Amino acid sequence: MADSLTNSITTDTLSAQADKAKANLFISAIKWNQRWSSWLLIVRTKVDQLINWERQGSLWPLAFGLACCGVEMMSASMPRYDQDRLGIIFRASPRQADVMIVAGTVTNKMGPALRLLYDQMPDPKWVISMGSCANGGGYYHYSYSVVRGVDRLVPVDIYVPGCPPTPEALLYGIFLIQKKMRRTHTTRMWYRR
Repeated sequence: MADSLTNSITTDTLSAQADKAKANLFISAIKWNQRWSSWLLIVRTKVDQLINWERQGSLWPLAFGLACCGVEMMSASMPRYDQDRLGIIFRASPRQADVMIVAGTVTNKMGPALRLLYDQMPDPKWVISMGSCANGGGYYHYSYSVVRGVDRLVPVDIYVPGCPPTPEALLYGIFLIQKKMRRTHTTRMWYRR
C-alpha cells in the first residue's frame, strides 16, 4: 500500500515537473518569437524605407495627355521646371511606368483604353488626375460622351485642380505622391493580391 502511494506521488511529481518544463519551454519560445518578430519588423521597415527612397527618386509617369492639360504636363518637363532633376522621366510604355498622369477630358470611348493601360502597369502604381475635366468632367460634365471623373475608371491618389492647372500645381501633386510613397509598405504587399 505504501509502495503504491509512493509511486503515485512520484508519478504526480514527475508529471508536474514535466508540465512545468513544457510551460517554461513554451514561454521561452514565445519570448524568442517576440524577439525574432521585432527584429524582423525592424529589418522590413528599413528595407521599406530603402525601396521607397529609391522609388520616389525615380518616378516614371505614363504620359497620358488627352487635352489642353497635356500641354501643361509637357511644360512641366521643360527647362524652367525641369522634372529630370527630380528623376521624373516620362515613359511611353505602361509596363515601365509607376505613375499615371491623366491630363484632360476622358471620353467614354477612351475609358476602356485608359483602364487597360492602368491594368498593364506594374504594382505598386499611383494615379494623378490633372485638371477639372479629369477630376469631374469640367465644362463637359453634362455631355453624353464624357466620363464624369476619371475616378470612375481607375483609383485616383492625387487630384490636381485647375483649368488648366499650372506646372507648379502638377509638381506639387508629384511631391504629394512622393510623400505618399514614403508611407507605403512594399515588403508587406503580398497580402493584397
